[in-house]
Parts: sequence; C-alpha cells; structure tokens
Amino acid sequence: MKIIFAGTPEFAVPSLRVLISSGHEICAVYTQPDRPSGRGRQLHPTPVKAVALAAGIPVFQPLTLKTEEDFQQLVALKADLMVVVAYGMILTQAVLDVPPLGCINVHGSLLPRWRGAAPIQRALMAGDEKTGVTIMKIVRKLDAGDMLHKEELVIGAQDTSSDLHDKLAELGAVGLAKVLVQIENGTVHAEPQDEALVTYAEKLTKTEAVIDWTQSAEVIARKVRGLNAWPVAQTIYQGQVLRIWQAEPLAESCDLPAGTVRCTNKHLDVATGQGSLRLLEVQLPNGKRISAQAFLAAHTVNGVQLG
Repeated sequence: MKIIFAGTPEFAVPSLRVLISSGHEICAVYTQPDRPSGRGRQLHPTPVKAVALAAGIPVFQPLTLKTEEDFQQLVALKADLMVVVAYGMILTQAVLDVPPLGCINVHGSLLPRWRGAAPIQRALMAGDEKTGVTIMKIVRKLDAGDMLHKEELVIGAQDTSSDLHDKLAELGAVGLAKVLVQIENGTVHAEPQDEALVTYAEKLTKTEAVIDWTQSAEVIARKVRGLNAWPVAQTIYQGQVLRIWQAEPLAESCDLPAGTVRCTNKHLDVATGQGSLRLLEVQLPNGKRISAQAFLAAHTVNGVQLG
C-alpha cells in the first residue's frame, strides 16, 4: 500500500517506525511546523519529522490543509491510506475522502471511553483499572469513527501519565501493525462505537493542578499521577508553589485538619479529607525535583498548613 503518515510528537514515533519497517511505501509524512523551544527559543524539528528525514521520507509541514495548494499537494501523492497519530490538526471531510482506503487513527484510550484531548491523564485521574489504544476510522465527529482494533493495558498502581504515554505509544504501534495486515488482506472488521458509553477527556488546564486537600488521599494521589508530567500537581507551602511529582495514599486514618503536614519516621505525610497522602518527590520554584527525605532535611514542616 501507498501510505501517508500524519503525526507530530513522541507518541507518534513508534507508529511511524512500524510503518517504515512494514514494507509499505510511505510516500509522505505530514507534521506540524517547526516551533521554537528551549532557552534559546531556536526552531526544532518535531520528533516525527526527525525520524522521517532520517528515513529519507518527504516531509510536509503546512499550517493548514484547507488551502487549495496544500490540498492538491496531498491529492497528487495518490496514497491508498492515511495513518494519523497525534497530528494536532483537524482534517476536513475533503481530506478524509482523498485516500481510497480512508484515514485511520491511533487513539490512546479504549473507545468509546475517553474521546478527546487528554485520554491518558483522564483515565488515571478517574481511577480506571485499565486503558489501551484503539485503532479507528477517522470521521468528522471527534474520535467517533468505527473501531478497527484494540490493545488493552492494565494500569499499574504507580503508573503516571508519563509512564502510560510511553507504554501506549508502543502499544499503538503494535495495534497499527495488525490493522495494516487486515486492511491489506481485506479482513478488517469495523465496529461502531456505542454512543451510550461515551465519555470525554477534556483538555488539561493549569488550574487543575491545584490540590484540594479536603478530597480523599486516593483522589489526590490519582491527580498527582495523572498530572505528571504536565501541569504537575501543586500546593502552596509558606507562600511558595510546591510541586508534587510523586505521592501515595495511606490507608490509616488521620484526625488532623486537611492540608496539615505530619512528619513521622522521616516521612512527609499530609492530612486529607480522608486518610493521609505521603509525598515522595517534590519541587520548589527554581529548584530541582528532590525526594521528600531531602526536602525534610532542609525544611522544618511538621504542623505546617498547605493550601
């Protein structure tokens, strides 16, 4: 098959690598324009672009596919199929209609649960026991296309969004490889999504990072894991923002007011609305991420109220 790949971040790289090694012709890669990053604000290629160029694949970086010039460029490629993984651009119906075999997407959830922008984080924060990837047909409605294949993954007790991101990126490539074989053989099965089971994974915001200590330790711990590595859960410690990178809930009860720090046996525990939260890794402004033990060695915090 002649395939166009559209993707941008690290999450899309394993899927692109699978396509490159599949024996199919990757006639072009579409990715977001290079954008400045880092202290020098220099332009850097997207992760997908770097892999594509190394493989000698033509790369296109249009701001939009809605102009006639960009659209005709895509049509001229005469691809059979378009594979999209975290491209970062909504495709018009005209674009979706170009490849005879359609456009498919690797999505980081077990659809129809968690359609939308932040499926990995929302699954963690909601306390889901499992997650996975779904290979689906792309339609105009957000993440609503027929499902072609799923790969499941049990969420570990210590998994963060960063952990799941990397695991699901690799799992998506596994699922994509299977679907490509099915498409080529004409054996692919499309299953409609049950609209009654749909949930939406809203985009993360920085305001969500603020911890409400009146919530239970379990809920707060899931938030800490879900917001690692962005925007990172945070609280206020003596007028400064204290970012919490890792924490775990404690089953034992605590009768202190929510948000009160209790230091016992060199542990940094905080009272919550139900139970206590043990902080494991924290960070102050302009400082490095450090262990709770290192933080306690430099600060007297027993009885301090976090807010």
